[in-house]
Amino acid sequence: MMKHISVLIKPASSMCNLRCSYCFYANVSSLREVRSYGKMTEDVAKKMIENIYIDLEDGDELTLAFQGGEPTMAGLNYFKNIVALIDQQKKHVRVHYAIQTNGTIINEKWCEFFKEHHFLVGLSIDGHPLYHDLNRVDPKGRGTFYRVLETKQLFDRYEIDYNILCVLTNPLAKEGENVFRFLKEEEIDYVQFIPCLDELDSVEKSSYALTPNHFAAFYHQMLTLWLAELKNGRYISIKLFDDLINLLVHQQVSVCGILGNCQVQYVIEADGSVYPCDFYVLDEYRMGYIQENSLREMFEQEISKRFICERAVLSQTCHSCSFKQMCGGGCKRMKDAVYVDEQGLCGYQQVLKEFIPKIEEILRLLQEVRV
Repeated sequence: MMKHISVLIKPASSMCNLRCSYCFYANVSSLREVRSYGKMTEDVAKKMIENIYIDLEDGDELTLAFQGGEPTMAGLNYFKNIVALIDQQKKHVRVHYAIQTNGTIINEKWCEFFKEHHFLVGLSIDGHPLYHDLNRVDPKGRGTFYRVLETKQLFDRYEIDYNILCVLTNPLAKEGENVFRFLKEEEIDYVQFIPCLDELDSVEKSSYALTPNHFAAFYHQMLTLWLAELKNGRYISIKLFDDLINLLVHQQVSVCGILGNCQVQYVIEADGSVYPCDFYVLDEYRMGYIQENSLREMFEQEISKRFICERAVLSQTCHSCSFKQMCGGGCKRMKDAVYVDEQGLCGYQQVLKEFIPKIEEILRLLQEVRV
């Protein structure tokens, strides 16, 4: 039976050329003994690809996704070397490449490389110049919105497949109409809103961390505007809506945590250490080193089993919720941003209550747009 393995690689560890105020990885890495592992060496990269291929057979698929910090800080030659290493492997495996970037280092040489090797790029833009420049700043505190917009225009020119990654902070969640207008004006076809999280070790809630109430209010606005756009014949892919359609209509799980149970994600840090989830790249969750073990061997470690079995404690709201079976309490790391707040309100429940009754209308409209 053919399989598809996905691996998330951090080639420049937590190194970044920006100082985004809400960066969860800056927080995660600060809680480790080693904050940054620097850039991945050629030796680690070579052994990483060899050991990933141990578990693959002819006809399998592999997705290599690169993230950070800022992965482009590893340099273009690092990525050229990875592609060369993949090309040297004897097994016939279909390989997909993806990268998530702040877009500030990208130039035409990067674009030529992404285009040639069919990279899917996630480009971070916070959907509104004011809020983007409030949080996504360089080391001198200067906003980066227009620099990143130039990169987006480069991607358009090179016809690179990309989607926009928008960190949904509490203040930005109140700006649904402005965010949607930005998507339309910039002719963005794919967007993923990433709930902004409090720091893992936070004592009190920050001003930018999303709350379930604002999560629900934002998606209420999005759904209204998105449906109106669909009726006008234009489809914009909003990741959460796509994930819900995949789950409810096709019985496909297209995002981690949507059923409330954790899965091992295989996150490989620059030193070759492997972790089960991007949110928990912490010393206590280190499963081993890719230079020494295959992914299957690490999956069988006690740490992996413990991580999979650790579940969020369900609240009273969850136990009496009609969506309990399909949600299972959701992603444990996002519980304070998306799910149940101190008053017992669940943001995700509110979204489902509005979305599910409209599913037939949505499918009909999607059919019309795609025909």
